Amino acid sequence: MGSGEGAAARSGRVSNSSSKLALACLVAILACGSPAWAAQPEQLSWSSLTPAQQRVLAPLEPEWKDLPAARRRALVRGAQQWIRMDRTERAAARERLQSLRELGQERREQVRQRLENFQSLPADEQQRLRDDLRELRDLPPDQRAELRRQWQQKSRAERQRELEQLREQRGQR
Repeated sequence: MGSGEGAAARSGRVSNSSSKLALACLVAILACGSPAWAAQPEQLSWSSLTPAQQRVLAPLEPEWKDLPAARRRALVRGAQQWIRMDRTERAAARERLQSLRELGQERREQVRQRLENFQSLPADEQQRLRDDLRELRDLPPDQRAELRRQWQQKSRAERQRELEQLREQRGQR
């Protein structure tokens, strides 16, 4: 947190751009939320939030009571995640958020839908996908580029067949 943001947060105020950024970051990181909040009561009143959560979620205070309970829980999970982040992690989250903002509305909707699909998967399948992504990211850039080129040259039917084969192989593991 920069010195200006820190002072604003300490005083209970959050600048408009900082609050929008924090709110958007919360939405972007909701996939990492803790299941511990699932046991919380259906209603989360503003006064039940910790002071740190209230500072992060301050832009939403006026409309908090009108938000659905599921949305409140998701935002609290995101706030907790944000609070736990160090400066480097917050900077990375801001960069991801900026990339998301630069996408068109249709592409953002695709990203949102894929996130929802991912979140609906069982935990072990989510972990397998994270591991696969990590493995892909660890490849040298030229290998990644070649794999991307090969994938893009395949027809939709070929891609579907390959994905089905991969799923079958995973099922046998």
